[in-house]
Amino acid sequence: MQALLALSRAIDRLNAFIGKYAIWIIFIATFVSAANAIVRKVFGTSSNAYLEMQWYLFAWSFLLAAGYTLLHREHVRIDVINSRLPKKVQVWIDIVGFALFLTPLCLVIIYYTWPVLVQMYESGEMSGNPGGLVRWPVWLSIPVGVALLMLQGWSELIKRIAFLTGDGPDPMGRATDITAEEALAEELRMEAQAREAKAVQERQNNTLSATGQQL
Repeated sequence: MQALLALSRAIDRLNAFIGKYAIWIIFIATFVSAANAIVRKVFGTSSNAYLEMQWYLFAWSFLLAAGYTLLHREHVRIDVINSRLPKKVQVWIDIVGFALFLTPLCLVIIYYTWPVLVQMYESGEMSGNPGGLVRWPVWLSIPVGVALLMLQGWSELIKRIAFLTGDGPDPMGRATDITAEEALAEELRMEAQAREAKAVQERQNNTLSATGQQL
């Protein structure tokens, strides 16, 4: 189980890293959109390539962040009934969902999109719009994003099994992006505060003792 938990932590770090920087794809898409609007208004010209680049970038940001979103349990959930169930029942529902629904669905998507991606790459298929872009880069986002989502599903599955066997903490809370260095810094800060509070208490006790002796 410890080996599986190590794998889970590695997957979490991978999706946390990718998700943290996927926001820059949105920034690039926004920049392209603004530049296209300025060029069209000022110079009276534009290209379908700019428009297609925007939705290419949006597709990449959306799919790359799918695993990151699952890591933080931010996907839409119907919790009206689930939230009222015992914790172990909630965990079992997640286990069934990850094992019997999420994983097969991701595998089916990858299975059917990969041959299309390869065919587009080999043929160099272009957009049907005048001045459009080559198609395979946007199709590549599908298997990559879905694979990251499936890996995160496996990570969540491992964490829930570990919780049921008593080898891991409660996995139903929200994950954080805190690093090992930040955790160590926080621990050192708490220790420093504890030492400072102890020193203050000792000074107060010494003062009270000295006052008692004077009296």
